[in-house]
Amino acid sequence: MISINNLSIHFTGTDLFSNVSFQVNDRDRVGLVGKNGSGKSTLLNIISGLLTPQQGDVVLPSGATLGYLRQEMETGSHKTIIEEALTAFDETRKLEKHIQKLNTEIGNRTDYESKDYHRLIQQLTEANDRFQLIGGQTMEGTTEKVLMGLGFKRSDFTRQVKEFSSGWQMRVELAKILLQKPDIILLDEPTNHLDIESIQWLEEFLSDYFGSVLLVSHDRAFLDAVTNRTIEIEFAKIYDYKASYSDYVTMREERVARQAAAYSNQQKQIRQIERFIERFRYKNTKAKQVQSRVKMLERMDEIEIEDKDQSSIRFSFPPAPRAGKVVLEGLGLSKSYGGPDVLHNIDFAIINSDKVAFVGKNGEGKTTLSRVIIGELEHTGTLKYGHNVQIGYFAQNQGDYLDPEKTVFETIDDIATGDIRKQVRSILGSFLFSGDTIDKKVKVLSGGEKSRLSLAKLLLTPSNLLVLDEPTNHLDMQSKDILKNALLQFDGTLIIVSHDRDFLQGLTNKVFEFKDRKIREHLGDIYDFLEYRKMKTLKELEQAKQVAGGSASNVSENKLNYERRKQLERDIRKTSNQVGKHEEAIEKLEQEIEAKQKILSDPAGKDIDFNQISKEINALNKKLEAEMLAWEEAHQKLEYLQAELSEN
Repeated sequence: MISINNLSIHFTGTDLFSNVSFQVNDRDRVGLVGKNGSGKSTLLNIISGLLTPQQGDVVLPSGATLGYLRQEMETGSHKTIIEEALTAFDETRKLEKHIQKLNTEIGNRTDYESKDYHRLIQQLTEANDRFQLIGGQTMEGTTEKVLMGLGFKRSDFTRQVKEFSSGWQMRVELAKILLQKPDIILLDEPTNHLDIESIQWLEEFLSDYFGSVLLVSHDRAFLDAVTNRTIEIEFAKIYDYKASYSDYVTMREERVARQAAAYSNQQKQIRQIERFIERFRYKNTKAKQVQSRVKMLERMDEIEIEDKDQSSIRFSFPPAPRAGKVVLEGLGLSKSYGGPDVLHNIDFAIINSDKVAFVGKNGEGKTTLSRVIIGELEHTGTLKYGHNVQIGYFAQNQGDYLDPEKTVFETIDDIATGDIRKQVRSILGSFLFSGDTIDKKVKVLSGGEKSRLSLAKLLLTPSNLLVLDEPTNHLDMQSKDILKNALLQFDGTLIIVSHDRDFLQGLTNKVFEFKDRKIREHLGDIYDFLEYRKMKTLKELEQAKQVAGGSASNVSENKLNYERRKQLERDIRKTSNQVGKHEEAIEKLEQEIEAKQKILSDPAGKDIDFNQISKEINALNKKLEAEMLAWEEAHQKLEYLQAELSEN
């Protein structure tokens, strides 16, 4: 459990938090939400110990472990992917040595009844329990499983970390945290560098995780899938909701509505009292009533309306210039970076007004094709543009497309032409740049500010083909909703690379799936595609079951399967014992109930306290119901484990 007590911190004279207090309990799944700059990342830095508040403290249980994935991290590692991931087991290796030392010491002792001996036994038990909990016996197999869940291929394991982009290096850091199995996991925008499949894997992992999870994310679907509690940060205060994000939004609206109604009623009551006081202030016959109402006003706890932050970006895309029916056509298009093709001999066509989502694992060529389309990368094969195609582009690494030495104003003013130059300040104001902020240099802007500035640039050059590569990575919920609404109103053609399922839902009518250097077209939006992928995966699993035997692909897989079988066998024995204990308890309770019912039905029993026995029967029935439920859960778990063992 984490206890945050009276936390206060301020920057440049402005309170970021003011006397904030809350607790994170065991197995809590907490989503931290709020606008960009509200202090979410700062709060995680304080909890992790990287930042010290001006007031208050953070209390963690003695011995509690904590893992923290920040938004941006530099590893500088020269190890391979698998070697770097296995550094997560430093605690495991230390525990191994500690257990060996304890076993040796216990083996040399003969004072079996002494306190010291029992203390050593207790330490050994705790060390073995922790060793089992953090996966000491299966660390290599578990490491491979987590890396592959996060999108790495087995062939990547022997490549050096430094060969990968910063996004993939962040995945290694995330894998290390998950493998360490800390009591508390802090995650700051963990989905920014993940594709949809990896996000879904992470959702399942975190949902079943034994510890507490506190995360910052602007991915609504991810928050809904993982969290059971939402803490909103706004105007230096926090508002705690025992609900996932979508339910929080509804509850927040209801709370604000109730607050507004209560405020309105109180103001009406205050006006009535003040009118009475003013009317009868100087009448002796009403002096007592007037004084009574004056005291009533003094005692009244005045309701305050929460000042909602209404600042948000405001924009819509200009009308798209007319274009031909076919906007883009690729024929036998291929692209490589000196090695094997990233895209190989692909064919596709995009029609005017199509709204297309590019999806697939990272590294499958989504950004590559986007850059080919805008003319930034050379390629082989044919790429035909339709009549009068004018492209607007938003890059994933948007900072590389902005001059770091220019100010916000200069960035827009330099590309504005004609009468639009008179509106530069107004345009920047629509994207929340005003006052001194327009004179800030690009290099000091946050990720969210750079994203807003890049969106502002898109408005200055009318286009009929928008190519957007991860435009939501650094935008808060409100800004994402505004961008989505603007794109829904856009009357041109849209290509969007995104892993944000909620953002894509209803926005696109086609999905291009990137896989194995090819692309495949699917009609419908992102959830239609995910449903198709789910069905296809289930069919592949069914087909795999029908394939008999076969040799293992490599030694590592053999080891993983062996360790998995041994773990399953242990779990089956443990669960089977639990089932047996529940069955014994059920049988005993049924016998006790039957005995008491016989007493009640005995016509010769004159001195029986029927009310007392009836209460005892009711209590036994409640215990029986609880045991039956526990038996059913244990039995279902046993069947699941046995089925999994038979598959392995």
